[in-house]
Amino acid sequence: MSETKEFFTSRWGMILSVIGIAVGTGNIWRFSRIVAQNGGGSFLIPWVIFLFIWSIPLIIAEFAIGKSTRMGTVGGIARLAGEKFAWMGAFVGFVATAIMFYYSVVTGWCIKYLVNSLSGTLTTTDDHLALWDSFTSGYEPVMFHAAAIALGGFIIYKGVVRGIERSSRILVPALLLILVTLAVRAVTLPGAWDGIAYLFTPNIETLLDYRVWLAALTQNAWDTGAGWGLILTYACYARKKEDITLNAALTGFGNNSVSLLAGITIFATVFALAPGDGITELISGRGSTNTGLAFIFLPQLFEKMPGGAFVQTFFSIIFFLGLTFAAITSLISMIELAVRVFSDMGLERKRALGLTLALGFLLGIPSAFSLVYFNNQDWVWGIGLMISGGFISFAVIKHGADRFRREAVNSEGTDIHIGRWYNIVVTWLIPLQVIVLIVWWFYLAMTDFDKEGWWNPFHTYSVGTCVLQWGVMMAFFFFMNRVMVRRIFQQAKEPNNAR
Repeated sequence: MSETKEFFTSRWGMILSVIGIAVGTGNIWRFSRIVAQNGGGSFLIPWVIFLFIWSIPLIIAEFAIGKSTRMGTVGGIARLAGEKFAWMGAFVGFVATAIMFYYSVVTGWCIKYLVNSLSGTLTTTDDHLALWDSFTSGYEPVMFHAAAIALGGFIIYKGVVRGIERSSRILVPALLLILVTLAVRAVTLPGAWDGIAYLFTPNIETLLDYRVWLAALTQNAWDTGAGWGLILTYACYARKKEDITLNAALTGFGNNSVSLLAGITIFATVFALAPGDGITELISGRGSTNTGLAFIFLPQLFEKMPGGAFVQTFFSIIFFLGLTFAAITSLISMIELAVRVFSDMGLERKRALGLTLALGFLLGIPSAFSLVYFNNQDWVWGIGLMISGGFISFAVIKHGADRFRREAVNSEGTDIHIGRWYNIVVTWLIPLQVIVLIVWWFYLAMTDFDKEGWWNPFHTYSVGTCVLQWGVMMAFFFFMNRVMVRRIFQQAKEPNNAR
């Protein structure tokens, strides 16, 4: 097992790094679309509720597992739940890594559109849909995918302090400054406050719709980083006296604050510059669902920004700069997770990084070339994240929820102690939510996304493709369980004491 030799230098450094995990492109493009589709302000109420009964409890669990075991997902779950369950930790780690394969493609898209903004191409094009289609159907996505992988790899190569922490100290505050700048300009546009009112005004009828609650739970499962294994990985480098509860709360609230700030910006801009048709466009996500908002519709709105070409180009640049920063901070956490797992198994860190980057580039190429393949992977492993959350909950239950709470969560350095309510949430509510979410998304696949071929494992949005891909990976990791455990624990050493 690799020895933990580096630790985040301060709570501020760690919090910014973990918020960098949680804050990604989904906070900017998916959140606003889901809010629009689910009645605006009505969505925010269950969204906040599930922050407390899904996101924060799982973030607490990940912080505690990583800090107490000083191991990645495989070793952490094996040490907590028992060695025969190491395969569950491997599956958790693979889901996040599989997302990394295509998330680097998304990061490449962001970099490409930042380049287009800097060159002025984005604000002078006549057809943004054609521009998007032309870009995604060519070879450029592979080039920018490679650039994203290389950039993420360089940051991880520099280490925890000089790489992850230092880049997060720059990128996360810069992202917040960009979002505040965009929000201030957006809310000062004529008609912008109609969008703000839509975002924050609940409707009782919509609030009583169970589909709104399921959408809110799904958004929490996807946009806070809870249950991904990423926070668990960063927690391996937490100092001994880090306050787990406080860090988890700051992460959850920080993430949701960024989502709200992005929502204010987008709703204000849409209602001001595209009254009437704007909300329809926002709901539909024209183009490639979530990506259509960022790469097709919003660039059209920048062209309508009052102030002339300079102002339009300026706001286009800072929007895609912020989107790129959000993508990079999430991407590096996915790379670090895989590197940590390989390192725990005895691979020297530089070789683990090289292997991760090679796999990331090669296995990301299909998503760079084909949006159909990209959408399939996003569907399969996006839902797979819900299983990951369930496996982390299972590990806590197997260890003993009350024992875990007393010994791992309320450990040294924790001033805010968690009460027995945590036992109930992690033992009953999280597993229940996992079951409800998977049943719900499979139901949608069978009744809406792919009525005729929902069973077909070769269809993009089918139940069959999820079951096949999950089943293959679970079977592989189950078969390799003893090998993984032996490699992780045979040369296990006590980690250096954190400062």
